[in-house]
Amino acid sequence: MPTPTDDDRTLLTVIARMTALPGKEQELRSELEQLVEPTLAEDGCVNYDLHVAVDDPATFFFYENWTSPGHLEAHLGNAHLVEFAGKLDEYLVGGADGLVITQLQRIK
Repeated sequence: MPTPTDDDRTLLTVIARMTALPGKEQELRSELEQLVEPTLAEDGCVNYDLHVAVDDPATFFFYENWTSPGHLEAHLGNAHLVEFAGKLDEYLVGGADGLVITQLQRIK
């Protein structure tokens, strides 16, 4: 099955990882699910896939691809993301520091 970077190796791939505070797993999942639709409508968003760790239902990942770093930057400033960022302390282990965002470029 092809991935977005099969056709375009210049895409900016992003992996965002976060772990819910004990007892906040379902609330965090709901908040994350609500981010998907508006993000997919954003200019430059190729995909925005929400995952949960198979061995840890409190750990969530977004696998994202963007057409440029500028589009990712615009995404991070959009109202739905800013609103979510204001809630990190109540949902994540480590609060805002518990959101780990890694930007990747496909090699092969």
